Amino acid sequence: MKKKVLSISLSSLMAIGGVTAVSIPANAVGNGPNTGNGSIQTSNLHTYESMVDYLKTQDSKQAAMELEVIGKTVKGRDIYMSKYLSNPDNPTVLFLTQQHGNEQLTTEGALEFIKHLGTNKLKDVLDHVNVLVIPMLNADGAMGDVNFSLDNYLADGDRHLTRYNANEVDLNREHDKPVSEMEAEARALHENVFAKYDIDYMIDLHHQGTRSETDGELVSGSILHPTNSQVKPEVLEGSKKLGAIVYNAIEVTGWGHIGKYNGGNGANIGRNGAAIRYDISTLLFEMRGMSDHYIESYALGQKSNGYLIKQTITTLETAVKAIADGSIETADTSFWDTLPTQTNRAEEEDE
Repeated sequence: MKKKVLSISLSSLMAIGGVTAVSIPANAVGNGPNTGNGSIQTSNLHTYESMVDYLKTQDSKQAAMELEVIGKTVKGRDIYMSKYLSNPDNPTVLFLTQQHGNEQLTTEGALEFIKHLGTNKLKDVLDHVNVLVIPMLNADGAMGDVNFSLDNYLADGDRHLTRYNANEVDLNREHDKPVSEMEAEARALHENVFAKYDIDYMIDLHHQGTRSETDGELVSGSILHPTNSQVKPEVLEGSKKLGAIVYNAIEVTGWGHIGKYNGGNGANIGRNGAAIRYDISTLLFEMRGMSDHYIESYALGQKSNGYLIKQTITTLETAVKAIADGSIETADTSFWDTLPTQTNRAEEEDE
């Protein structure tokens, strides 16, 4: 029997992290919440410590879950991965959040998704798919524990969050290096996840700024498959199918509006690097708005948290169900041919 960890009650953790705050505001996208709509807060997000306690609590409650430390950050924080490995012959999907430390609402959604995997809501899918979840790769950036100043960052609350790791390096530009030359967090991901597990699919979850649009309507998020020419055709096709599953789940909600992300082709970017080096079918999902930034148009007020967390949960749950029941294999990828590439009302930060 697993040891139960009760340093903080689960209900308190959810209150701290806002993980269950998934009510959807009216006009959530389009002309809905904009930068400055609600204060930019960090106190309603999980800290690294509360996230670890949450994961340990779920580990003690869920027989199917195993919690693994895959490495350490620059500042020595353990990097955690939740594992659900029922059968090595099953397809395996990896969900990765917070390569960029100031992109945390996807982490909040991933934590709620982990909770759902221990309930009847998703329990049956675990017989047919292996699930790996890394809910906070860049914990130092998420905690603002870095070797450079964050004095010009915008968020109120007890900490700032930054894109970079403690050494001011963008972890999502590390993926074409020799593994031994990568930053600690990226090296842990490559050595102890990509190279260790036979991963078929990955969704790399990020946030972009607030002003991306298609056809004059602000997007709730944007998606993109690998775009490097070295990616094998069958890996690209799997990526496009994964995108189809996510697009069809979000676009019909009434609050979701998805565009095609205008992303780079470099092998150093996660969705490209993982596809090239490990033949993983990858999908980038860029949610709207960041948890903190020094540029005003990048950060969204906390009134937008609910629909972005919900969008993450919907994405992860839909993906595992489609992989588990095999419906991903017949997904229609033709929507990619007409999906508009987003444009930006003001210059935005890259993935």
